[in-house]
Amino acid sequence: MSVGTSPQPAAKKEPGKRKRRSRTPTDTPKQAPTPLITEPTMTIQRLVVISLGNPGEMRNTYHSAGHIVLEALQRALGPSQPSFSSQRIGKLNTLASIGSQYSLLQSPAIMNVTGPWAAAAYRQQLVDSRLGAAEVGVVLVHDDLEEELGVIKVREWKRSPRGHNGVKSVHAALGANPAVGKWARVSVGIGRPDARDKTAVSNFVLSKVPRATRSVLEDNGSRGLYQALAELNTKWGG
Repeated sequence: MSVGTSPQPAAKKEPGKRKRRSRTPTDTPKQAPTPLITEPTMTIQRLVVISLGNPGEMRNTYHSAGHIVLEALQRALGPSQPSFSSQRIGKLNTLASIGSQYSLLQSPAIMNVTGPWAAAAYRQQLVDSRLGAAEVGVVLVHDDLEEELGVIKVREWKRSPRGHNGVKSVHAALGANPAVGKWARVSVGIGRPDARDKTAVSNFVLSKVPRATRSVLEDNGSRGLYQALAELNTKWGG
């Protein structure tokens, strides 16, 4: 007899019934095996925003509206986004603003041959940021004749360039339907001349932007571009 216990009377057996003995489970429930490979949850770590336009004397033209809006966005972002400075990107001197989240790049190439530089700049951003293609979003900012002045629209990357030679060149170099990465276009409305012939359109996009028109592009465009980037960042999981 154990210390601290008292004897108990023997239990009486009921006729026709057998005493059931309790059993102590020795095995715990089996758990599902842990998978050896799990699907990674990728998020956008950086947005590379590339504006299209023309260099030199043609910077202040309607065709360079992307540059105008991108510069205004940098100022609107405040101290968190460095001022534009000349940096060697894509093997060309490029006006760039590289912050903690945004890489703002103004294409230094002539509009119609932007593609090779854009492809080189994209690859360099992947290397410099030490990120994979699935972690970097690319946004191409360009002028749009089909939208009213200052109107910003998010476009699917693979959508037709609608005659925009800069977009055509980038599509040719980077691909119109990339298998890897998150790519989109943002168009900046510049309006359209009344005459629709090729010469009139060409003269219009290469004409200088008046001061009042530039203010509309800077104010409306910067706000619209910021909202577009926020929308894309959310869509892509940033």
